[in-house]
Amino acid sequence: MRALDYLKMPLFAAGIATGAKSFRDNPLLGSSRLNERGLHVKRIKFAQRMSDWRRGKLDGLVDAGAAQHYERHGYIRHDDVLSASELTALRQEVERGTFHAWDMRQGNAVTRFIPLPPEVLRETPALKAFVEGPLFRGGLQYVASTKTDPIVFLHIVLTDPADGQPDPQTAFHSDTFHATAKAWFFLYDVDDEEGPFTYVAGSHRLTPARLEWERMQSLTAAKDENTLHARGSFRVTADGVRQMGFADPVRFAVPGNTLVIADTHGFHARAKSTRASVRVGIYGSLRRNPYLPFTGFDPFLWPGLRHRQGQIHMKEKEWTARIFGKANSHRYAGKISPTAPPTI
Repeated sequence: MRALDYLKMPLFAAGIATGAKSFRDNPLLGSSRLNERGLHVKRIKFAQRMSDWRRGKLDGLVDAGAAQHYERHGYIRHDDVLSASELTALRQEVERGTFHAWDMRQGNAVTRFIPLPPEVLRETPALKAFVEGPLFRGGLQYVASTKTDPIVFLHIVLTDPADGQPDPQTAFHSDTFHATAKAWFFLYDVDDEEGPFTYVAGSHRLTPARLEWERMQSLTAAKDENTLHARGSFRVTADGVRQMGFADPVRFAVPGNTLVIADTHGFHARAKSTRASVRVGIYGSLRRNPYLPFTGFDPFLWPGLRHRQGQIHMKEKEWTARIFGKANSHRYAGKISPTAPPTI
């Protein structure tokens, strides 16, 4: 360890009781000696017990069928979410609008994030009704086991398989060591050739094989060549998934007007695109300290902060890049049409 790391040791120790996940950046989390003694395994087992306990207090957020499907498979799917008139109104608001957008390139894919703060939602009533609706919002809160404010974006994925290196999101991975929710409402049909969202059903649960795999990864993750893996978003091969006993992944090549909410502690990926495509949707994400013994008390629900997490997230990235003199992974694209060509 570096000398500075010894001074930071109280912070590293405190991180054990939070959602901190980077094996490379926290020498305690990445310690092979501590993980041989069960640190990582104990963290993820306790996190799952706490999320199950909190989720038990949130039964009213989804119907019984959705709750049962989540428990078994790790995701919830809703088809034909909006009426024809509601879907048309929502599509028109997105198609005709211009929005402040940020582009992030990962290999041959560019993901465009468009925050939806209150001033945007005031001008887009159909969009506002959807993101505040119980199906989208309640589903995210149930899967994440916390009744707090999700971060929400218009989410556009522009992919060209002929342009650049492979997209790292096409590798199966787990976002973090505890239950966390992501949602995609697809405004238009997603063809199987366009790299649909793919999920390994049941992999959100700590089976004995998954737990042993986690233990083995924790022993070497800090030194792994893959930066994302070393920082706690574990990568796994398709063979590795099968060896853990999970079924073949589900590919969400779905019609427009479909909502998918997944626990991204489970293994998932963006399937490889075989042709250039543009995917338009509404994206929500919800992640909180996995050890909290309550489901509420979220400052982002206070007046003036609700619906501002996306906006704050982008500003935070800009400030961090400026302070530390690093390139920002998310480049401001201007106020543009959602499907305008990539800027990065």
